[in-house]
Amino acid sequence: MRGMNDQSTKTTHFGFRDVPVGEKQKLVGQVFTSVARNYDLMNDLMSFGIHRLWKRHFITISGVRKGDRVLDLAGGTGDIAALLKPVIGPEGEVVVGDINAAMLGVGRDRLTDRGLVKGLRWVQMNAEALPFPDASFDAVTIAFGLRNVTDKDKALAEMCRVLKPGGRLLVLEFSRVRNATFGKLYDFHSFKVLPRLGRLFAHDADSYQYLAESIRKHPDQDTLKSMLETAGFGHVEVRNLTGGIVAIHRGYKL
Repeated sequence: MRGMNDQSTKTTHFGFRDVPVGEKQKLVGQVFTSVARNYDLMNDLMSFGIHRLWKRHFITISGVRKGDRVLDLAGGTGDIAALLKPVIGPEGEVVVGDINAAMLGVGRDRLTDRGLVKGLRWVQMNAEALPFPDASFDAVTIAFGLRNVTDKDKALAEMCRVLKPGGRLLVLEFSRVRNATFGKLYDFHSFKVLPRLGRLFAHDADSYQYLAESIRKHPDQDTLKSMLETAGFGHVEVRNLTGGIVAIHRGYKL
């Protein structure tokens, strides 16, 4: 009984707010259901289109090869899957996983309209409990999604579990800016400009306020590197992009 009470009072962060652990998934779901239709437009506006370069570089250094089976988590809009598909070729498969049905629907429709159907599978799933056997994938990718996961350690352990020995995990995520002056400009953009863009173009300032806050609550480069190592990954490398606004973490299942 005491264990149940302790669990019910545990909290985690939702942006800068502390919320019960059991509520975060629902709250994050509401955010992404709200922003799903305008997600890519807002990414272009927020990053001045640079997010597209980050994602291309992410795939370029992924080490993914023809015939690989890749799990792309938090991949609902389909942009990473679209970049992976030409690399893995007709023999490979990309399983696109996302906890949010609205995001999956947007991505599936977009890629279907582009004729990208074969070798793609869309599955609604929680990264903390992946519905796959051990050693199912050659690579796991997650771009701009890990910071929204409630239990990141559990999710990273699951990613390690479903990878084949020697398989690769690649995480593209917002991180810590390395230059203090640049950091001040970035903070102004995040907390003053971003919510206003959300209000103007997506009619939703609150969701973009949360997204800015969630970036600041995400572990920095060194902390996330340690988390990957604890989850069972070796040879973990960190590559900063655009002064540390984002970072790519790459690790291999030992």
